[in-house]
Amino acid sequence: MTLAVPERLHRIMKKHSEIKWTEVARKAIEKKARALEAEKDEWRKYALKHALEDWDEADELINY
Repeated sequence: MTLAVPERLHRIMKKHSEIKWTEVARKAIEKKARALEAEKDEWRKYALKHALEDWDEADELINY
């Protein structure tokens, strides 16, 4: 994956070559991906909880 950063940020990053910037980016991407998955799981839990009350709406939420 190639990442584009503004020139000003690139200069700062070059000053700190001791930092593994790919690792910083990887961790940030992983954190965001996990948050998105957790959010999706909350919708699934909600849908399953209410499945017995109104199956049609639960089905719609699960597909969301």
